Amino acid sequence: MAHLFRAKITGTGFYVPERVVPNSELQLHINTTDEWIQERTGIKERRFFEEGTDTVSKMGARASKIALEKAGLEAKDIDMVLFATLSPDYYFPGSGVVMLRELGLAEIPALDIRMQCSGFVYGLSVADQYIRTGMYKKILVVGGEIQSNIFELSDRGRTMAVIFGDGAGAVVVEATDADDENVILSTHLHSDGRFAEELMQQHPSSNKKVRLTSEMLDNGDLLPYMNGQLVFKHAVKRFPEAIKEALDKNNYTIDDLDLLIPHQANIRIAEYVQQSMGLPAEKVYNNIHKYGNTTAASIPIALSEAIDMGKAKKGDLVCMAAFGSGFTWASALVKWAY
Repeated sequence: MAHLFRAKITGTGFYVPERVVPNSELQLHINTTDEWIQERTGIKERRFFEEGTDTVSKMGARASKIALEKAGLEAKDIDMVLFATLSPDYYFPGSGVVMLRELGLAEIPALDIRMQCSGFVYGLSVADQYIRTGMYKKILVVGGEIQSNIFELSDRGRTMAVIFGDGAGAVVVEATDADDENVILSTHLHSDGRFAEELMQQHPSSNKKVRLTSEMLDNGDLLPYMNGQLVFKHAVKRFPEAIKEALDKNNYTIDDLDLLIPHQANIRIAEYVQQSMGLPAEKVYNNIHKYGNTTAASIPIALSEAIDMGKAKKGDLVCMAAFGSGFTWASALVKWAY
């Protein structure tokens, strides 16, 4: 019988662009106020990429180098890369292979994951399964986004423009003996395509014979769309479900949880989940006020920052949970490793 391994996170890192964009800067282009944005989203500022300096793959590589250093590894030690993003460098190929080039690697597998806000947790689950089977021993899981050029800084694009930011986060996932308690305990993945069009970017699309037209540009058809009320309604239902699923699977209760790291979608969602589950504020880590919603990058950025700040200690029970476009939702329960 083949030896079964478990997976543990041994290093974390994140990178955000240098350009800080406060709400006051958005007011120059959009009919909004700093107070309105903070009240609705909890965001005070976000980061926007610099053309020629930042790309999705370069940001992912910078975050990965930090994670590798913390894990005591070099890039050449990695067996596989999983890259979660909705904003790849190119329509094709995927950003995973481009990031390999940034890290000076070749020939190892790279897999892009297009699950939007849930992408990082999906990637963590894929890494966990590869390691459990013994196929790979050291995997980089990365979430990276450039979104400041997807929306429009105008009243027409206000709903999305005030929320999203750019950045990347990465973790190193390594194989360990099954008796090591500091492991990924379980992951839980879900989706419901009935609501696919409620949070989406429709064009450019393969559904059209001509993928991009001047009419699409004029009509704003290239802008992302979000049914905010419906997203909120589903998010506050699915977040607690996914968290409870992970705890139940491993015979824990909410009182056993040391830290919850939710996808940084909106502070109102995070606060609703916290209160509905009876969690004290100190057990939920939020940094949306600094970075906005960085989609697939938000959980690894928050996880890395929380670790750096001592919010999670070795042996702590940590849950990561996400909800987003698709609709998709997911959770991962981890005994923290370092």
